[in-house]
Amino acid sequence: MFTPSRRAVLRAGAVAVAAAALPARALAAARPDFGVSAELFPLGSVSLLPGPFRDNTLRTHAYLLFLDPDRLLHTFRLNVSLSSGVVPCGGWESPSTELRGHSTGHVLSALAQAFAATGDTAFSAKANYLVEQLAVCQDRARIGGFSTGYLSAFPESFIGRVEAREQVWAPYYTLHKIMAGLLDVHLLIGSPQALTVLKNMAAWAAWRNGRLTYDQRQNMLDTEFGGMNEVLANLYQLTGDPAHLTTAQYFDHAEIFDPLAQNRDALNGYHANTQIPKAIGAIREYHATGSTRYRDIASNFWEFVTSAHSYAIGGNSNGEYFKAPGRIASELSDNTCESCNSYNMLKLTAQLFRSSPGDARYFDFYEKTLYNHLLGAQNPDSAHGHHSYYTPLRPGGIRTYSNDYNDFTCCHGTGMETNTGHTGRIYAHSGTTLYVNLFIASTVSWRGFTVRQETSFPETAATKLTITGSGTFELRVRIPGWAAGAQIRVNGTPQPPVTPGSYAWINRTWSSGDVVDVSLPMALHRESTPDNRAVQAVRHGPIVLAGAYGTNNLPSMPVLQPSSIRATSTPLQYTASASTGQVTLMPFYKVHGQRYTVYWTVGEAPPFIAHYPFDGNTNDATGNGLTAALAGGAAWTAGRSGQAVDLSGSGAHVVLPSGLLAGALACTIATWVRLDTVTTWSRVFDFGSGTGNYAFLTPLSSAGGVRFAVTSGGAGSEQQINASAALPQGVWTHVAVTQNGDLGVLYVNGAEVARNTAMTARIGSTTQNWIGRSQYANDPYLDGAVDSFRVYGRALTAAEVANLHSTGT
Repeated sequence: MFTPSRRAVLRAGAVAVAAAALPARALAAARPDFGVSAELFPLGSVSLLPGPFRDNTLRTHAYLLFLDPDRLLHTFRLNVSLSSGVVPCGGWESPSTELRGHSTGHVLSALAQAFAATGDTAFSAKANYLVEQLAVCQDRARIGGFSTGYLSAFPESFIGRVEAREQVWAPYYTLHKIMAGLLDVHLLIGSPQALTVLKNMAAWAAWRNGRLTYDQRQNMLDTEFGGMNEVLANLYQLTGDPAHLTTAQYFDHAEIFDPLAQNRDALNGYHANTQIPKAIGAIREYHATGSTRYRDIASNFWEFVTSAHSYAIGGNSNGEYFKAPGRIASELSDNTCESCNSYNMLKLTAQLFRSSPGDARYFDFYEKTLYNHLLGAQNPDSAHGHHSYYTPLRPGGIRTYSNDYNDFTCCHGTGMETNTGHTGRIYAHSGTTLYVNLFIASTVSWRGFTVRQETSFPETAATKLTITGSGTFELRVRIPGWAAGAQIRVNGTPQPPVTPGSYAWINRTWSSGDVVDVSLPMALHRESTPDNRAVQAVRHGPIVLAGAYGTNNLPSMPVLQPSSIRATSTPLQYTASASTGQVTLMPFYKVHGQRYTVYWTVGEAPPFIAHYPFDGNTNDATGNGLTAALAGGAAWTAGRSGQAVDLSGSGAHVVLPSGLLAGALACTIATWVRLDTVTTWSRVFDFGSGTGNYAFLTPLSSAGGVRFAVTSGGAGSEQQINASAALPQGVWTHVAVTQNGDLGVLYVNGAEVARNTAMTARIGSTTQNWIGRSQYANDPYLDGAVDSFRVYGRALTAAEVANLHSTGT
């Protein structure tokens, strides 16, 4: 029986780093990762200062020290005919539940992360005890009637049921959790025994799957298998043994990977958290092999989920399943936003950041999901950090939480990992560059420097970085896309203007005591759902505000009067008038123990949907809150009026919100464009959901002129408006297209140049809305600049289009 020492118990809960006790890696990796431009910090290099994230962490640490490891081991021991006299766990760990054993893997990972962050041997002692006892169970596999190397709390016949396509829950999912936990204990605590047990499991998986045909394996992959491809790719990188890569690739699910590789969103109807770990595996297989197909699968998946399948809080899924792209307002229930999904999406986001650290969208999404979903998923009134499974988003929803021993859902497990790993992604580094990704009170030690970040963000719209140490390095601070007017001061001296949605660079020789102050102005915005513009969430900066309704189980969505919203003396708290009467709006992550609404009905959506002046930011000037984002290195340049977005022709583009024209029976899209190079099939804009459904404007088609095309059946079904000439090079040109009924009209510099009277197709609820980028991966990016981009839900008249041109707006 496990008995921690008194000294270890007394040390429990410490957050200070015991750096000397922490191996950076227990064993140097045999293989470097391909395609990585920045690295996240080891957990022990960063310490949390007082604040909500440390509070969540300490509650989870207390729970980890409370848990009886022998109760977790009970079903493992019984599975190989060992005696166990403890009280069995309940919930998903009960002896009759087919997923039993998965929580032990989560606990191993959480213990390893807790030790890596604190150096507290109470965590490592418990983890090592679990590994020792799991090794005993694995050594008895043959006695239990199982194959050599098999380790589980359920019989190996469950795997046979997967292979035979018989009903069974998700045995490989559970095995993945155990394998991932063993790998974490090896890497973060330094246990050689954990690596031995893991290698034995990997050898068993290689044998078990290697004897199947390709078709048999693909059929088997329809049963949820967690991140088996990820953990095996990680093991390959660690050991260099190619057998582990081969086994990882056994779990490449073609049914999911092939559409993603083709940039097609085919996620509708699939169990969400079955698919997200596959994408994490894909990015790790890219890092292991350099195959860009894997990178594209992971990147496209992230784009689809964040733009077309995510709610205002960053979470996704209804009833655990992805729905049709853009279905948000019509998918509000008590079973939205499974916490595991967000945990895994943030894991995927962090890996994609490593390859593209200049893309601020990654940590803009990370911040959105971390604060609005996962921070509030833990119950602050629970000393053990009990966690939510779903986060209900129907009006009148209320959070519910796990418990100590009679729950053990998947989200209970990932909640432990979430709240022991907060130090791992706040900062990143590359050579002599330090990235500040998140505004969380903390310190980081790096290259002889210590950077102390003091902030009460988001209650205050600022953070302060104090440098200890002297020397030269470049500091890059994420300036969120919502932070228009952000400013940086170094020792009180204002720095050059900073661009929202990018990283600000400060390259200097630092002296100990230098201070960097970052102001991050937060404005009140409303975020519309793509499938119903009248259904909106309210945000203060990145923070979603919920209406607090106490015990009122709302029968329908309240109607909010936006003009009535008033700030109170409490940070991030407002009052407003709604159809239900006066209501308090407060940060959603703080709403516990009462009912709430995140979404409101806010009247008819205006016919002027979005306007992007691009004057140094990507804000929507209409007030509808449809903020865009720069991507792929897009920057600012002199515009037709003020500034414009500069597109390089090599990846730079603008990402617009999904569903801009959802439900619109008529529309107008108008903008100013200056082409530096006129390239065939580049895009002024392209609104679509892949290569089967899109509407684009190209300055030069293969027919020799400007073309607007719309289709819902791929290239062969395009309905087109073709002008006789291409857009000119080197001058600002106004271009607009309107659709009303069956009539589509194309305008250049305020004058009609072509029309089509049989335009029956509509743009609809598209999920990939881009300026300067095509749905077709081989088409060139736009080389030029774009200014004053406008989207209307009606067809402007010829006179109105001419007026936009003549006034230069």
